[in-house]
Amino acid sequence: MSIGAAGIGRRALIGGLAGLAAGCSSVKFRSPISLRSPIVETSASSGMPPLASTPEIEAFLDDVQLRTFAYFWWTTEPKRGLAPDRFPTTSFASIAAMGFALTAFVIGVERGYVPRQQAATRTLAMLRFLATAEQGAKPRDVIGYQGFFYHFLSLKTGTRFQQTELSTVDTALLMAGVLLAQTYYDRPEEAEIRTLAEKLYSQVDWRWAMTRAPVVALGWTPEHDFIPYDWVAYNEAMLVYVLALGAPIYGLPRESWDAWSVRLATFWTDSGSLSMLRFPPLFGHQYSHVWIDFRKIQDDFMRSKGSDYFENSRRATIAQRNYALANPLGWRGYDANLWGLTACDGPGDVSIDVFGEQRTFHSYLARGVGAVDDGTLAPTAPGGSVPFAPEICIPSLMAMRDRYGDHLYGTYGFYDAFNPTFQAVGKAQNGRVIPGQGWFDTDWLGIDQGPILAMIENYRTGLIWSIMRRNPYIRAGLTKAGFTGGWLSA
Repeated sequence: MSIGAAGIGRRALIGGLAGLAAGCSSVKFRSPISLRSPIVETSASSGMPPLASTPEIEAFLDDVQLRTFAYFWWTTEPKRGLAPDRFPTTSFASIAAMGFALTAFVIGVERGYVPRQQAATRTLAMLRFLATAEQGAKPRDVIGYQGFFYHFLSLKTGTRFQQTELSTVDTALLMAGVLLAQTYYDRPEEAEIRTLAEKLYSQVDWRWAMTRAPVVALGWTPEHDFIPYDWVAYNEAMLVYVLALGAPIYGLPRESWDAWSVRLATFWTDSGSLSMLRFPPLFGHQYSHVWIDFRKIQDDFMRSKGSDYFENSRRATIAQRNYALANPLGWRGYDANLWGLTACDGPGDVSIDVFGEQRTFHSYLARGVGAVDDGTLAPTAPGGSVPFAPEICIPSLMAMRDRYGDHLYGTYGFYDAFNPTFQAVGKAQNGRVIPGQGWFDTDWLGIDQGPILAMIENYRTGLIWSIMRRNPYIRAGLTKAGFTGGWLSA
């Protein structure tokens, strides 16, 4: 597979679920959502008591946040703001990781890791680069087109990396960081940050990406035009549509949200207290929540279920732990504190003998309950879900660190993934195998580090949520989508 194909493959599970389940190449949804049940206060039980803060927990969270912040501060190029997709393996810049880097800088200021002026300088350098680099329809030597940005950029040139796609969701992750910077840096001497943020967000032509109206395509390449899949399934597309609806120039109509949400009923599973919208890997339940506080606000669909998207993510998190306790495939290590399936690295695309039978493992892949489970766990799964279910997520992170120590927890916090079952020395295609312990990644990934840092901060202080609640475009997008209640009513 070429790197360009791998770029699209990073979202393969999303595209597959969205496209195959929804027949997305000719989507035109107009059906109204029926309201079937009253609003009720619900909160799924994890079976664990609420987590009480202790000095040990606070010290642990302090250490995780500092190390994870250091990842973004020291690996992101200061002059252009190019954040590597992974480190230390040489790769390319990821525009999504750049959005997480902008978010990390704000956290770094508020936690006292770096002076505000230094963070503002770094932020300004990135925004200047993004705002002045060439865009266009040609296949090389450009950074994006129609206000969108290519998924991966060359760390050397800052332009499109090989044949990677113009990504609508990764542009959204970048723009979420841009809007956070716009709202946070509010001092007179930081005016250029606000101006450039406005320019970057306003020039994203969401209507151009609505090639199969009223929904948004996953991406585009100059070689093959639009990718034949649209955002029509439950996943992190919420962020795409909220940003697209709130845009001041190329904003999408309410019909775009309705066309996305009308299919949500097909992803709903009735399972008593864990009835929820299903999406197998946890990142789909996390990304939008990094920047948007979905607590107690509801659109038409969630009103019909008497729930909200925050509660839905809590249930998805609890379901993952329950799955690990059941461990239907019999993988080593799964227990009450070792769990978490999401998109992450893996030991490689190989089959080896395990427990007297051939088992297949994978390299980078979106893993999830009911989808792919090859025994590979990712700290970003519980780490990015800390606000949803701290009583199970924080003990999970602490157990991972305590049980595996330096094999899993290093200079920049948690390495991306590990697999206690994979113990075949010499068979892994990447990472390393520790005899008697299993396979451990040796890379950190920006898009997995970002949710760990930001969501721990949201749990502890609500920092990112409180800043973004003040952003008029976030409020406008949510309001146009039909969200009401909670902080939107304040």
